[in-house]
Amino acid sequence: MGGEIRVRVLFFASLRDLFGQGEKVCSLPAGATLGRLAEEIFRGCEAGAEVLKCLRFGVNQDFAPMETLLRDDDEVALLPPLSGG
Repeated sequence: MGGEIRVRVLFFASLRDLFGQGEKVCSLPAGATLGRLAEEIFRGCEAGAEVLKCLRFGVNQDFAPMETLLRDDDEVALLPPLSGG
């Protein structure tokens, strides 16, 4: 396996405010999962554990479980719950 992949991460709604940006590029070891990416993104974030409980993740515009293997150039969306009526 070896090597490194780069994925584009999109932050929506309150996550945009939490991270102060709408997107970023993350580098991960080849074979990394969506769960590994989530750990990297929220490392050092006080609210991280609570936020992760409520998030949905999308990979290349499809909802994806945390076990999803990421590939180079994937687009990952972090989607917080929506409220309203």
